[in-house]
Amino acid sequence: MKKGQAAMEFLMTYGWAILAAIIVIGVLAYFGVFSPSRYVPSACMLNAPLGCDEYTITTTGVTLVIRNGLGDDITINNVEVENCGSYTTPTDISDGSTATIPVSCTLNSGDRFKGDVTVTFMKSGGVLNQTSTGSIRGTVV
Repeated sequence: MKKGQAAMEFLMTYGWAILAAIIVIGVLAYFGVFSPSRYVPSACMLNAPLGCDEYTITTTGVTLVIRNGLGDDITINNVEVENCGSYTTPTDISDGSTATIPVSCTLNSGDRFKGDVTVTFMKSGGVLNQTSTGSIRGTVV
């Protein structure tokens, strides 16, 4: 009889410990401790020949500072940001210079934003459109 009681006490002790651990894990998950988006850094990247020097993500949209690294002057015809919108005003950028491109949309402050970026451009005096793709992610301020 004493062996059965000892075994039952052993199992009950471990049972309570496991239950406490499950409750703690549940509370941590509820408050977002295990959410991977909290640990993903903010970034803006564009494929060559363009670069994303700076960016801001606000409640009124996304603003990109795009650098021309092509070696020739270019005209940006369209900048599309997934989950936001597009900018369609032709913008000239000389070689090595930057241009500020605002893409308007409505975002909520404090939310995480992630979207693919597609820039359509052509060399000055050219007739063929080229594209550069990338992504942007960060917290809306």
